[in-house]
Amino acid sequence: MSILIDDDTRVLVQGITGREGYTRAKLMMEYGTKVVAGVTPGKGNQTVLDVPVYDTVEQAVEAAPELNTSVIFVPAPLVKNAALEAIDAGIKLLVIVPDRVPIYDVLEIASAARLNGAKFVGPNTLGLLSVGKGVLGMIGGRAETARAWFKPGDVGVTSRSGGITSSISYYLSKSGVGLSSIVHVGGDAIVGTPHPEVIRLFQEDDATRAVVMFGEIGTTQEEQVADLIEQGIFTKPLIAFIGGKAAKSGTRFSHAGAIVEGNRGTHESKVKRLKEVGAHIVDNFDDIPTVTQEVLRKLKT
Repeated sequence: MSILIDDDTRVLVQGITGREGYTRAKLMMEYGTKVVAGVTPGKGNQTVLDVPVYDTVEQAVEAAPELNTSVIFVPAPLVKNAALEAIDAGIKLLVIVPDRVPIYDVLEIASAARLNGAKFVGPNTLGLLSVGKGVLGMIGGRAETARAWFKPGDVGVTSRSGGITSSISYYLSKSGVGLSSIVHVGGDAIVGTPHPEVIRLFQEDDATRAVVMFGEIGTTQEEQVADLIEQGIFTKPLIAFIGGKAAKSGTRFSHAGAIVEGNRGTHESKVKRLKEVGAHIVDNFDDIPTVTQEVLRKLKT
């Protein structure tokens, strides 16, 4: 198994005729993802990478009713309309790659997704990758790199940083720890599938035995993960590293969503809460592979 991507995933790329859309569609297809259609308004009736392009999502879904996932590569001001169009057409999973999407636009997308039983990852995300199966977005950059860097196994990765998502996954694989699925939840304050939702999906995934989480200051995502452990909803080992230890109140740490507000969302509060529920906290980033290996060894005994 895997999370969010499976053998039935059929992908629409919104913005496929643009530079990013074309490049990332090529990555996804070469990695094995089934990209069925593309959409760029005004550029229908052509093909890109042998994929038919339509003017609207509705036209794409009419031609390919099996479409169930959209990866969006359009300028930030156009993301809301693109996402709402996909949701209205019945697409159930969206990966919203662009950053700088206005927060009120994200709230509208979230409301529409809830009303229509859809999910979205991002915005401001590299996307997600199921090792050896498929990629949605741009993790790995190129298919050959993704295959070389990320080895199959049973450890899931969830991260709030795009660069750290790739780094953790690479160093785990290099150390001999294989991976099941990799998710960059996105760096904004409001995202469609935050850590707690990813953790729930990993709990249900038989292919995942343990999870590595990269957290940051700001928001309460990591504390919510601790709540899931305390409530017995998440029962698999969690290895966690929390970035932003030196950040002071009012300081933003790399991402829009990584900002301390008073005593809320601090490094100290997140680490304390996760330790309370038995998560394996890693203080030195370089020690993540070693700690993960130790946790996996204990699972076998």
